[in-house]
Amino acid sequence: MSFTIAIVGRPNVGKSTLFNRLVGARRALVDDQPGVTRDRREGEGRLGDLSFTVIDTAGLEDAASDTLVGKMQSQTATAVADADAVLFLVDARAGATPVDRSFADLVRKSGKPAILVANKSEGRAGEAGALESYTLKLGDPIAISAEHGEGLADLYEALRSALPEATRAPDADHEPPVEVAADKPIRIAVVGRPNTGKSTLINRLLGEERLLTGPEAGITRDAIAVDLVWRGRPLRVYDTAGLRRRSRITEKLEKLSTADALNAIRFAEVVVVLLDAMTPFEEQDTRIADLVEREGRAIVVAFNKVDLVERTSGVRPRLREETDRALPQVKGVPVVALSARTGEGLDRLMAAIFEAHEVWNRRAPTAALNRFLAHAAEANPPPAVRGRRIRLDYMTQAKARPPTFVLFSSRAAALPESYRRYLINGLREAFKLPGTPIRLTLRAKANPYAGRKRR
Repeated sequence: MSFTIAIVGRPNVGKSTLFNRLVGARRALVDDQPGVTRDRREGEGRLGDLSFTVIDTAGLEDAASDTLVGKMQSQTATAVADADAVLFLVDARAGATPVDRSFADLVRKSGKPAILVANKSEGRAGEAGALESYTLKLGDPIAISAEHGEGLADLYEALRSALPEATRAPDADHEPPVEVAADKPIRIAVVGRPNTGKSTLINRLLGEERLLTGPEAGITRDAIAVDLVWRGRPLRVYDTAGLRRRSRITEKLEKLSTADALNAIRFAEVVVVLLDAMTPFEEQDTRIADLVEREGRAIVVAFNKVDLVERTSGVRPRLREETDRALPQVKGVPVVALSARTGEGLDRLMAAIFEAHEVWNRRAPTAALNRFLAHAAEANPPPAVRGRRIRLDYMTQAKARPPTFVLFSSRAAALPESYRRYLINGLREAFKLPGTPIRLTLRAKANPYAGRKRR
């Protein structure tokens, strides 16, 4: 695959930081001072399994063509003309500015596929600005943090959608004409503590000894991707190094292996958190599951080595109960007991993966969401703050993968965390979202009287 993307936007929105992130090196100078980048810079970028040419450009500003800034704009225009797609960056903390709106029109007129990227989206201020960038009319914003490497999995999906032909695997034209072969493989990462049987599980799914296994912990170092087809559905499964507590990681090689495993989680769609059924839910297991939830991936909890556990009639209900107690933030997450050594439970595991993936992609109609909101507020009204009750105005779903909802409310910042959890649990039950991470962003409606001078 070969294609070119240009990164454009007004000064100081993080274009060079994203460029460095994509090329995997500090190639472009980065500073808080706007206007550091002048010439366009090209590099070979990688994102997941995509390889492409990426162009860093100068910040877009209004200027006469014969000035230095005007010549910089000419370089940017050339980059857009040479690109197959454009990444239009905005600063999520600043929201959509008039300059952003002006240059969004230019990007639309170029006729090139455009991906709206809301950079610096970490934190509440970033979330609000990312939602505000919808007004630029360049499609759904992809919320990222180029500095911290967050949101790159969503950017990967946006590139695949914007350039479906250019991002298709090189051998796709030579695959047999089976209908499911044209589907994109579901990306699955298998993670857990060392020696829980991750490589053994993937070998069992493949039906061959593709990955090294053994009783010693820490055999796997790199995150290895293998492709397979299960019941007609293509999958790409990542085996990862065992994740230990950070305080116990001392060797540089293990640090690199851990970083590789975390990267596999970020690019996965479904993450199987593999636990040892003989010692389930040690502190590190809970930490790993919490990390997956924070990354917003679909989760399946699998208990391996059940063939070594004393068989009793209540073992599976007990595992379900322990999971709900240890992971309340993903209530209803699929739980599977299996044995990677014997192959027991593999069908149940794959069914749970497909179900989790479908729930992760689920969308709820806006009308149904607002009926839910009215019923939830009637059954349990929001609390009063300083003698005034908080008003819940309306709710919409901003995106899926994971399901992300926006609630507009008077004095949104005053809504207690307990009431927010009440709404999330209600959404999970009302719209059949068991076990998947749910994001709920609170936004205050603009006060029409704010900023007016008193007479």
